[in-house]
Amino acid sequence: MSNKPVTDALKKTLADTYVLQLKTQNYHWNVEGPNFRSLHLMFEEQYNELFAAVDIIAERIRALGEKAPGTYAEFAKLSKLKEGVDSLDGTAMAKDLQKSNEQVAKNLKTALAAAEKADDASTADLLTQRITVHDKAAWMLKSIAA
Repeated sequence: MSNKPVTDALKKTLADTYVLQLKTQNYHWNVEGPNFRSLHLMFEEQYNELFAAVDIIAERIRALGEKAPGTYAEFAKLSKLKEGVDSLDGTAMAKDLQKSNEQVAKNLKTALAAAEKADDASTADLLTQRITVHDKAAWMLKSIAA
């Protein structure tokens, strides 16, 4: 049942999502400044959404017959996202998260192409939903950082 290009893409998606969730949570904990409350709440909403997505993506990998990666070392190897820098001000944090969400959306489009090529409608649907989430997050963060 496994399709290697699809499961490999999903593993990268899982790693990107996990790294972005951790970065977003880091910024939630460490944001300071005049926009503290709005950024603190936005970052919390985003990391909670990402936390839920990690499980959905991992379970899709399992449904396709592969083991899901689940260690920091595996995630670091699979994802090209950079860790968060908690010394940034709130605006810089928002801009960093904007860029990370844009990168994840770009990576998801590559994964979507693999799912469509494999005629895997369930995975394509999941990836399309994730693209929508990351596009919206990037837009909202860009609006703050403007």
